[in-house]
Amino acid sequence: MYKPEKLAAGSGGSVVADRCQISGSPDLQSLLFLGYLPPVNTMPLIGSALGEQPSYPAELLWCPHSQLAQLGLVVDPAILFPPSYPYTSGTTRILRENFAELADEVFKLYPPNAGDLVLDIGSNDGTLLSNFLGKGVRVLGIEPTDAGKLALKREIPTLCSFFNATAVDRTLRESGPAKIVTAANVFAHIEDVNSVMEGIVRLLPEDGLFISESHYFISLLETLQYDTIYHEHLRYYTLAALAVLFRQHGLEIVHAKRIPTHGGSIRVYASRAGYRPALPSVSALLETERPRLTPQAFADFKRDVVRSKLGLLSLLDGIKRRGETVYGIGAPSRASTLINYVGLDDGIIDAVLEIAGSYKIGKYIPGTRIPVLDEDLLFTQPPDYALLFSWHIADELIPKLRAKGYQGRFLIPLPEPRVVE
Repeated sequence: MYKPEKLAAGSGGSVVADRCQISGSPDLQSLLFLGYLPPVNTMPLIGSALGEQPSYPAELLWCPHSQLAQLGLVVDPAILFPPSYPYTSGTTRILRENFAELADEVFKLYPPNAGDLVLDIGSNDGTLLSNFLGKGVRVLGIEPTDAGKLALKREIPTLCSFFNATAVDRTLRESGPAKIVTAANVFAHIEDVNSVMEGIVRLLPEDGLFISESHYFISLLETLQYDTIYHEHLRYYTLAALAVLFRQHGLEIVHAKRIPTHGGSIRVYASRAGYRPALPSVSALLETERPRLTPQAFADFKRDVVRSKLGLLSLLDGIKRRGETVYGIGAPSRASTLINYVGLDDGIIDAVLEIAGSYKIGKYIPGTRIPVLDEDLLFTQPPDYALLFSWHIADELIPKLRAKGYQGRFLIPLPEPRVVE
């Protein structure tokens, strides 16, 4: 079992990930290099003086032994996830609905007993755990950012800490083992995944269940989601890679399914080896992903990412030559990667708009002077074009924005840049 050099949180440094984070193999193949990107949630206040803002290389690597894609650099988590981290899961409808569906699925497939503990790693504002409240189980979140304080205000028990051995010790001492451990959209974020797994296995009783949700590497390839490549996402899982990882820790996958969150994710259930039978969903998904993980598929992906970037620049070139305006819609983390990789600035994107209440309003997009402003501007001072950075939910966003009164055109940046009249 590979144990990488561990980066001390708060050191301000970074560690080159020159071995697979699962298998430890040095046989890593470069799939795509996006240049040097700033941390996606380091957002200076509008009007602040220009100062130094670090950027880090973003290279996607592939391990043919474990079938894992990973970044080639691990950045200090204290830089990536400061207490002021602006993301809250409860503000996104598709995530709220996904977590509600997750809870329903758990009670249908593997119902916990009364009094069992459901523990969520990286619990953010408690949105996932809120779906287990009032159902006879205990809940506990572990969250290092100030979002945990929002959960506490909602009376969702939360340990404000990074997930580490100390947090596991305290949980076992104060709350006992966890029948269900969840890690939604954080399981690919924590540096030493084998240490994470050791902590999870310690928390699980014999009949315990671990449920993870992560970006699915197949979805990234299918729809050219280079914009989901940033330093918070250390790993991009295939089901095969997760099977290898879990097997190393005495767990096996018993259920798996693709889900729509974040442009395409994978939800995986694992329990102790031999305790539960695997559902047919596991072998079915493994069979569908195997033929898509080939050298030719990776070469096509790299080629098409470059073509997509050039296509978007070509569209924007014509728009700006005509003197027309462009507002970005939404400031998800993926917007920072797209903006910085494509090379957009405030001469191309006049502003990025967020819904009222967003913690990102009043700040600049990382690495730029593009301001993030209130979405109301889209209707009071409408632009000629609205560039949807949350393009993966364009079918949901466009009717809503039309209903609110925006009559201009939309730009969809990925996978094929296009205009929607």
